[in-house]
Amino acid sequence: MISYDAELLEKIAEESGFVKEYVEEHGEESVGKGWIFQVFSARDYQGHSYRDDLWAVQRKIILELAEKEPCVIVGRCADYILRDREDCLRVFVHADPALRAKRIVEHYGERSDSPEKRIRDKDKRRITYYQFYTNLKWGDVHNYHITLDSGQLGTDRCVDILTGLYHS
Repeated sequence: MISYDAELLEKIAEESGFVKEYVEEHGEESVGKGWIFQVFSARDYQGHSYRDDLWAVQRKIILELAEKEPCVIVGRCADYILRDREDCLRVFVHADPALRAKRIVEHYGERSDSPEKRIRDKDKRRITYYQFYTNLKWGDVHNYHITLDSGQLGTDRCVDILTGLYHS
């Protein structure tokens, strides 16, 4: 099974024509504070917002990857995009904000904002983006087959659980 994360960014950037940094920043997060920002965001010559163009390319690539081979796709509304596939396991991995903050510092180092503020800001943008493109609530257990608390279980145990589910 192949895990797509960085490779997915490359594929989306290549096919959309956007630079990788733009895809990273706008591919699964809304920069604006709500749906009004989404409605009035920059438009291309056909009247589509650049975010909508990026969404369409991202959706197309996720569908192609899922059709091609068993894979893991992290984020990017893949749970919603692949919701009608019977061979798809939709998973939400979460953790306590304090543990997430600690993980951010360990992996990315200190920044000017506190890790807790960075998490809150990032989650707000994810929530807005997810709701705008799916009309669902981000993190709602009803959208997933399984949710795992990586803070309690640990990342390795979460991987073991999901691997076990995949192989059974």
